[in-house]
Amino acid sequence: MGILGDIFHKIFPGRHPANNQAPAGGAPAAPQAAPQAAPAPAQQAPAPTAGTTGTAGAAAAPAATLNQQVDVEEVLTNMQKQSGQQLNWRTSIVDLLKLLNLDSSLQARKELAAELHYTGDTNDSASMNIWLHKQVMTKLAQNGGKVPADLQG
Repeated sequence: MGILGDIFHKIFPGRHPANNQAPAGGAPAAPQAAPQAAPAPAQQAPAPTAGTTGTAGAAAAPAATLNQQVDVEEVLTNMQKQSGQQLNWRTSIVDLLKLLNLDSSLQARKELAAELHYTGDTNDSASMNIWLHKQVMTKLAQNGGKVPADLQG
């Protein structure tokens, strides 16, 4: 799993298809059952994908998760409150990575840039960092996260 996958794992812990990992012991399936009980207006269930049959409760949980947006801003704000750190995760990729307890070194950010196909100069860390933050927020939004428009690229 790459750095972006690590970010997904921290924000969508063990229950998001972007993690590319099955939850251990199926434990996260139980918390997903409660939100599933209330019908979501104007949303259709996604077609079953490989590995899901739609008949077993455990198999249906990942498909249901696709329809449920995770409020990224709320998750990160709560993480910051719990950490007690003063981090500007809304604009800084370094602070976002620190908040998620991930490596925020220049080398790690260069790896993330390569993973996200950054075409600029990785030695211009200021420009790269701005681009990375916007790309990460956009990727979170594209993969089931509710991200305010002003945080996306």
